[in-house]
Amino acid sequence: MVYDLRSRQRRQAAREYEIMALPPVRIEHNLRLIGHNNLGAGPNAGEGLAMKITPEGRRLFYVAHENPPLAMSILDVTDPTRPEIVYQSEVPHDGIRGNSLAIHGDTLLLAAQSKEPGMQPAGFTVYDLSDPIQPREVAFFDTSGPHSQGCHFVSLMDGRYAHITTGAADFEPNDPRDHQIYMIVDLQDRANPREVGRWWIPGQRKGDPEGPLKRHEPRYDFGYRPHNTLCYPEQPDRVYLGYIDGGIIILDISDKSKPRQISRVDYHPPFPGFTHTVVPLFGRGLAIVADEATGDTGADWPKLLREETNPVIIATMPSPANFDEFHTIGGRIGAHNIHENDPEPGSAILKNTVVATWFSAGIRIYEISDPFRPNEIAAFLPETPAGQRGCRISDVFVDDRKYIYAADRARGGIYILEYTGDVPLN
Repeated sequence: MVYDLRSRQRRQAAREYEIMALPPVRIEHNLRLIGHNNLGAGPNAGEGLAMKITPEGRRLFYVAHENPPLAMSILDVTDPTRPEIVYQSEVPHDGIRGNSLAIHGDTLLLAAQSKEPGMQPAGFTVYDLSDPIQPREVAFFDTSGPHSQGCHFVSLMDGRYAHITTGAADFEPNDPRDHQIYMIVDLQDRANPREVGRWWIPGQRKGDPEGPLKRHEPRYDFGYRPHNTLCYPEQPDRVYLGYIDGGIIILDISDKSKPRQISRVDYHPPFPGFTHTVVPLFGRGLAIVADEATGDTGADWPKLLREETNPVIIATMPSPANFDEFHTIGGRIGAHNIHENDPEPGSAILKNTVVATWFSAGIRIYEISDPFRPNEIAAFLPETPAGQRGCRISDVFVDDRKYIYAADRARGGIYILEYTGDVPLN
């Protein structure tokens, strides 16, 4: 279902919302809350955030949703102090979630992941954005199967190849927690997407001679499967995988039909983690790695990584000041994701600063001009929204105007922040 938000009643509701006071804030250090939208019927923002600038200069912000009933929202953020919902769509049924989206030009991908293996639809939808506030479905790429929950993450940075985290009809894992693999999908013909390559850790699939994989102890056993799979136009023959229990993996995909591992770093245990996102900083010989905190104890941090053939962790971002006090707020606490330097127009490219999410510790910004000594330079944390246990600030996007969009995956919606610090956000 698609909501028509241009009706008179909804326009009036949007205007009434816009003049409401901003939500209360607990911490504002070199960051100022200037705008907010609770996303209406679906406040649970997911892990897909993207921006599109129209030929007329209108700025549209696309949000995937963590859980039903909504799949995707589009906000007009041309004026960041007055974000307005202009489009929302629902998932097909409560067993499916959107969670991830990606944009390149007039193409949008939206993930469909099921709660249980074997459910449908599972995969991703291809949309045309010729009318950017009325996405038109072009195709559906089906990755459902008896052991598949479909697609968890999508990326489309070069416009031709989708790099996704998914199950597949013909993939049976040794352990049900290992149900996702890395897949490359060719979108040269958007109406007929086709798989051109895939990769998994040898031993992950049932029947692999290297398997089964050695399990982590139960409290650390979240699964060997990829999470974010990022390939950048600056280096199109590399893909950077956060592989959850498998750690950091860099692949050579110069032959997309046969991805080849270049290196792997796995540091948990002893660290609890799961490895979520790996963002290379081209020109600096560095990568930023975010591990997702998986509980209330909060023991994961963004990390700095050097040298692709023999990656070494050279630093970790400092934990927030008074970190122990945040445990009294309740809810999951620790790192989750970082701004991913999407090369699309409208996105900031950051190489000397890192903008990171910390769940119930909010947003943290680090200065890394000296990569061996990262330094926190800004922080933001709203008061916990009513009806949830601690904030769930789980994803973040920085636009080229240097406004920061923080997403709460429970009830908080989207917070828009202005950076006010002296250190350049670059």
